[in-house]
Amino acid sequence: MTEEAPEFVPCLTAPLPDAKEILAACEEAEIPVMLARDACCGRGGCGCAPKMQLLVSPEDLPRVARLLDERWKALVAREGVQGEPASRAGEEPCPACGTAAPLVDGACSDCGLQLA
Repeated sequence: MTEEAPEFVPCLTAPLPDAKEILAACEEAEIPVMLARDACCGRGGCGCAPKMQLLVSPEDLPRVARLLDERWKALVAREGVQGEPASRAGEEPCPACGTAAPLVDGACSDCGLQLA
């Protein structure tokens, strides 16, 4: 019997340097991930930086979310920021980008990180 390749779904979209950093962190945590180029903003000639999608199996989405949350908290501690960003009830900050807004289909409305 042949083993099927795992199904990967988009987890987040980020500029190439950030995506590569998150990819390395996931690989270090032994979370199988891969990068794919995301579509441009669609304006053509706008000069926006290429964006990459971090792809992960649906089962590993919670592991990536925890990893990003831990990395975000470490960055906040390293920068000496006191407290959490202000948010309203049900609008906890995204562990990837810090946006505190309602989720869109279970994902961050800014960076697209799947949180629910």
